[in-house]
Amino acid sequence: MPATIPYVRYSTHSAHWWLGRALGELIRGAGIAKADVDGVCVSSFTLGPDTAVGLMQHLGMSPRWLDHIPMGGASGVIALRRAARAVQAGDAEVIACIAGDTNQVDSFRNTVSQFSRFAQDAVYPYGAGGPNASFALLTDYYMKHYGATREDFGKLCVAQRDNALKNPHALMKKPLTLAQYIDARPITDPIHLFDCVMPCAGAEGYLVMTEERAKALKLPFVRIRSTIERHNAFPEDPIQFRGGWAMDKDALYEHAGAAPEDVDFLETYDDYPVINMMQFEDLGFCAKGEASTFVRKHSFTIDGDFPFNTSGGQLSVGQAGAAGGYLGFVQALRQLTGSAGKTQVEGAKLGLVSGFGMINYDRGLCSGAALLERGTAA
Repeated sequence: MPATIPYVRYSTHSAHWWLGRALGELIRGAGIAKADVDGVCVSSFTLGPDTAVGLMQHLGMSPRWLDHIPMGGASGVIALRRAARAVQAGDAEVIACIAGDTNQVDSFRNTVSQFSRFAQDAVYPYGAGGPNASFALLTDYYMKHYGATREDFGKLCVAQRDNALKNPHALMKKPLTLAQYIDARPITDPIHLFDCVMPCAGAEGYLVMTEERAKALKLPFVRIRSTIERHNAFPEDPIQFRGGWAMDKDALYEHAGAAPEDVDFLETYDDYPVINMMQFEDLGFCAKGEASTFVRKHSFTIDGDFPFNTSGGQLSVGQAGAAGGYLGFVQALRQLTGSAGKTQVEGAKLGLVSGFGMINYDRGLCSGAALLERGTAA
């Protein structure tokens, strides 16, 4: 079973503590010993100066396979790809993929100031550090070129909040109306308060193993039908209006023997609403520039006609650093094992998860997606 360590707004614990909690939850949930986990994949912004190997010493582990995925919101899908290949190759038998971050009073400021060499040299000295200004650029461009309105973005935010009210882990506990969304204070034009994720502390994780091992352990499991990954896609675009999914979506569906209309629910990386619009298009649910029309046609609620970000997504659950890149993935695992509680989509058999990470000024550099299928009982 996947693990979620409940989010809190601020924490005095280190990232090591949060990641260790996620690992412990996975081990107990699977009924295995810590030594049975012979592979680990780690994602975190606040683990430094340690990397994955320092965490292993901290946790008293000696895995024979180890990876560190510093790819932000794309980390959940990319960790799956790395871990699955390692299991296929016999490099490890049980791999724990974990992501987590703390959020102390100055954590977000420190992360932004040290995010990348590009940010340090070309953006942060001019007061434009952080994702709000970057996504304001993307949002403004998208609105002007494709006719999207704040009401379109607001519909997604309101639907996600409705879903989040069914999720006990969501930090946002109050309903959100479209009027509240529209009237919220501006942050960086055209972005307003409810377009932005709230930084917090938390952790997520899941296990990767063979189907045979899962059945032997009597664990519910999910099959990987297809995955894609792309970095620095379309560098010639003057500002990002499409992501790496657009380059690889045909291969994603062809390998799975599926099509967008076969997908029962969609979990996207959602640090701002505009990136949801881009993913609707680039993952093949509508043509480029037609996401606004798509949004106007669907409800996006758990019991609606296009279940989307069924946990509430980061916009209503919170963004626990790199764990935000695992949030949709872990939720998809719960959907496909019938363990999503009040957020369960009835009859969900095929889910699509997408990730997006590492924003540099006017574009995100990493993207990935996975089609996941409900497994059969042992």
